Amino acid sequence: MARQASSRNISRTFVLTDEAAPEKILGFFSLTSCEVNIADVPLAYQKKYPPQHGLPAVRLARLAVAQKEQGKGYGEYLLTEAMVRTAVVAESVGIMGLYVDAKDENARRFYERYGFVVINPVKPMQLFLPIGTLQKLIGESFE
Repeated sequence: MARQASSRNISRTFVLTDEAAPEKILGFFSLTSCEVNIADVPLAYQKKYPPQHGLPAVRLARLAVAQKEQGKGYGEYLLTEAMVRTAVVAESVGIMGLYVDAKDENARRFYERYGFVVINPVKPMQLFLPIGTLQKLIGESFE
């Protein structure tokens, strides 16, 4: 699926492999661009953006760590890499942030630890990381 989406320029998937056994996939993430309706922006941020048209953002479409490799920090590494790549995009193209749909409560709490906020209490699994917060986190991780 990742190869098909990439060949159609729908998304890009990045794979983390074991250096000792490159054929062994430890985890991966996929990024895609998206257009966000102002209603899908947390209320605290809505006043910053024009309400009349879609807003550009990046969506973390998938992030997964192999079951046998969970608990080793690979999820944090992959999320950090996704954030770095999003920050690079933001330098060239205006975007407002990074969106993700958490698959469950554990995933939601994982993303919240990195500054993601719930968009709407009615949809608690949809989260948003404002570009300013993302850039600050990335800057801190390289200091």
